[in-house]
Amino acid sequence: MRDHDEGIGRPLTDQMTAEELAQREVAAEQEFVDVVYRQLESSTRAAEALAKEGHGRARLGHEGGLVERDAMVFQAAKRIATLNAAHEGLVFGRIDLKDPTEAPRYIGRIGLRDENRDSLLIDWRAPAAAVFYQATPAEPQGVVRRRVLRCSGRRVVGIEDDLLDAEAGDDLPIVGEGALLAQLSRARDRSMHSIVATIQAEQDKAIRAPAKGVVEISGGPGTGKTVVALHRAAFLLYTDRARYERGGVLVVGPSGVFMRYIERVLPSLGETAVALRSLGEVVDGIRGTRHDAPDVAAVKGSRRMAELLRRTARQAVPGAPREFRTFYRDDSLVLSGRDLARVRRSLLSQGKRNRQVDRVATALVDALWRQVRGERALERGREDFVDTMLSDDKFLLFVREWWPALDATEVLRWLRDPELLGRVAEGVLSPDDVRVLSRPDAWHDDWSVEDVPLLDELRYQLGDPPERNDPDEERDPLAHLVDANMPELTTITDREFSGPRTANRTEDDTYAHVLVDEAQDLSPMQWRMVGRRGPTATWTVVGDPAQSSWPFPEEAAAAREEALFGGAGEGERSGRRNQWSWTRRPRHTFHLGTNYRNSAEIYQHAAEYAARVGLDVDLPDAVRRTGVAPAELVVDDLEAGVRKAVGELLDELDGTVGIVVPVAMREEVARWTEGWPEVAEARTGGDEARLPVLTGLDTKGLEFDGIVVVDPQAIEEESATGRATLYVVLTRATQRLVTVSAR
Repeated sequence: MRDHDEGIGRPLTDQMTAEELAQREVAAEQEFVDVVYRQLESSTRAAEALAKEGHGRARLGHEGGLVERDAMVFQAAKRIATLNAAHEGLVFGRIDLKDPTEAPRYIGRIGLRDENRDSLLIDWRAPAAAVFYQATPAEPQGVVRRRVLRCSGRRVVGIEDDLLDAEAGDDLPIVGEGALLAQLSRARDRSMHSIVATIQAEQDKAIRAPAKGVVEISGGPGTGKTVVALHRAAFLLYTDRARYERGGVLVVGPSGVFMRYIERVLPSLGETAVALRSLGEVVDGIRGTRHDAPDVAAVKGSRRMAELLRRTARQAVPGAPREFRTFYRDDSLVLSGRDLARVRRSLLSQGKRNRQVDRVATALVDALWRQVRGERALERGREDFVDTMLSDDKFLLFVREWWPALDATEVLRWLRDPELLGRVAEGVLSPDDVRVLSRPDAWHDDWSVEDVPLLDELRYQLGDPPERNDPDEERDPLAHLVDANMPELTTITDREFSGPRTANRTEDDTYAHVLVDEAQDLSPMQWRMVGRRGPTATWTVVGDPAQSSWPFPEEAAAAREEALFGGAGEGERSGRRNQWSWTRRPRHTFHLGTNYRNSAEIYQHAAEYAARVGLDVDLPDAVRRTGVAPAELVVDDLEAGVRKAVGELLDELDGTVGIVVPVAMREEVARWTEGWPEVAEARTGGDEARLPVLTGLDTKGLEFDGIVVVDPQAIEEESATGRATLYVVLTRATQRLVTVSAR
């Protein structure tokens, strides 16, 4: 397969130094990598030619040519995108097998064949590549040597070997300190990177778990839960591309900062058909970026809000007319408040509120007709009465104002009225909870992250207004106001009721696979929101209970089980389908027990803090030491102390340095840093990611080379789950950790 491999396995001479050996091995691997890149360019040219040919099919002048064009161009575009995404780090692994008849296998981001259709490069997700990750010295599985190639662009810059079968590998040269430790010691930058070259055996089991059902990945800080889950998404797309590209893959994370951090991982693995959404962006058209105060967030996130919102969606529209009066022939007709309430209950018993728009005029005319007593009116009959009412501008205006098509954002704002809030909260929320939601800081003009699941709940409670497909409606606003029980009666068009409908879109926005990261932080209402996105999906759920920022874990656990394995109960049926599937999904659980992020010194410090404050934490084993213990500084001048600590870390570390602060200090500390020359230099080119100022919750899922924690006691005290938040903060650094407190 590879002529250039001849001689690589020759025994070392006593005169060859380790450096000379490494240079020889790198040169040999460079020859192969050059061959692969030439084949990549050839494959790209072939895909581009296919796209060009596809465009040419459109000139055939018949429908079949257009279909062929679309199919060819689509497939060619997908292949070109895959090939282009694979350029960086294309070849990263090699395994030498015990069987002498087996040629070495090279592992890469995608699979490639040469001109003879022989395998040149094996896709890392293919079954033939699994042994690259699963082989260990205890169970080598026929692998003698595993080699990781470190590349910069097309150039091989280093190799790291693991000898897995010492007896069979006497004549194989072994180079480097080990691929994993080499990877762990590199400087971090603004983005999470693929670990495709250094996936460990316990991680690979989770990545290649059966597709069906729910895969739960747990483990302490730094065990690689997030990146393993992302690689699993790429693996699923590879193994069943038709299903997952057609149905879509949704990745849900805790914050926009986190989503920007992970956004390069899947594209680097050649996968772009994935939606990345923070919890504040799950609902189309709505974006929440700020967090409510902890006590407000606790009420809004409670499962009890589902019942409160169900009641809210059934309320009379605030400010709508409370009665309707008209005179017909000899009769004075009145729809009183009691009459209207009766009609409203009848309509709501037939389905979701917005789905009843077409029935409103029918129901109101019916209620009015029951009051008709005059002989002249009865002689003319019901048909004349219907025609008269539907040509009455006063009646049409009343219908529009009494039962408008409602938007979820509009209805949620109703809760700012203390009287309405008290009415719908009776028996649902405690008086203390009602007081919390009645505070001025509970609701703002911009939506919070905690508001988004409430909007989603209302979106489903309200339903969509009926769809309009007939162009005649634009010409005749009364053309389709027909009720199934009264063919002679019509209702007012949706166009006349139309208002902003951004958050009311309930079409099938579900996915084939849903990945939830930092799952321990989701509130019950957030679980309901995310659960709606995957009623028939496969799932990957990642989390660590000890890092939870949600104060009521039992309530969240019940909501999680309902979202993943149970039905939503009465009142959860949408207009076209059940929101949730009552399908028993198999559950696959994986626990990761090795901390690859923190140095042993940093994690020991964090674990001691957790024990001191009574947190029940998972204690993974840290695999490396730096010899540098965390520093705890107590200073007279907090700004000066933080500046000194930041400056020292910037001098000592090549990668990122995070400044983590209490929520109340974020703007103040950000202003401090704007005046520091060393910070301006670190942020050259507008690179805020080299030295960000973050709150404790912002650090979820992130990692930095160094961390400066400002006033850790204030972080601990700012919420009911502040101890868990501070524990998270103390586990974000890979190399250096400094805490700075005022004296």
